[in-house]
Amino acid sequence: MFALSSIFCLVLTLALYWLVKRVHQKLNYGWSAPIFLVPVLLVSFLLVSGIPFEHYWQDTHYLTWLLGPATIAFAIPIYRQRELIKANWVTLLVGVVTGIVAGVGSSVLLAHAFALPDTVVRSLAPRSVSTPFALASAAAMGADPQLVAIFVVITGVVGMSLGEFLLLLVRVRSPLARGALFGASAHGAGTAKASEIGKEEGAVASLTMMLCGVVMVLLAPLIGAML
Repeated sequence: MFALSSIFCLVLTLALYWLVKRVHQKLNYGWSAPIFLVPVLLVSFLLVSGIPFEHYWQDTHYLTWLLGPATIAFAIPIYRQRELIKANWVTLLVGVVTGIVAGVGSSVLLAHAFALPDTVVRSLAPRSVSTPFALASAAAMGADPQLVAIFVVITGVVGMSLGEFLLLLVRVRSPLARGALFGASAHGAGTAKASEIGKEEGAVASLTMMLCGVVMVLLAPLIGAML
């Protein structure tokens, strides 16, 4: 019975993602984004149906593996905009370092200000990078992978929903700067939003997102020791 329910959950997960993605293309609201709405619907279904998460995870956990190829796929817009990147690599590098410092620093300082537990503080630190990179950094930082995944999703949804408004508020018009801000602060969700705004923004956001992820993984042991 549980095997059947797990297979059903796999089909349900894929079907919900397809459906929600179609809905989001029409509505284009933050709450309708698949990264947010699909988990909410799935958790609600598991709670109502009484199916244990362990059984749901049995036949669906390998979907997480697809995060790797999905992240690598961002290389396509990067290649198409390679001349732009070559001409501005110093600026992009500075943006990546600044994004890592701002993302980790603000998370840790606010967590300490609210006296949050140490595990939560460590789990908040990599929230601004894409899920595969954040999870790879979790062990070296002493973070809880499940909390890390939750914080990454929340960061992406908020960044995707409010990012464009904040850029207009502070009057950032440069495609390079807009893309870098989305990629450094809101990972994949922000990159998707940047791609909707423009090709240059999307390419720069993709590059910034991946560079931030790589830097985060490399610095994870140092950050963990400092925390």
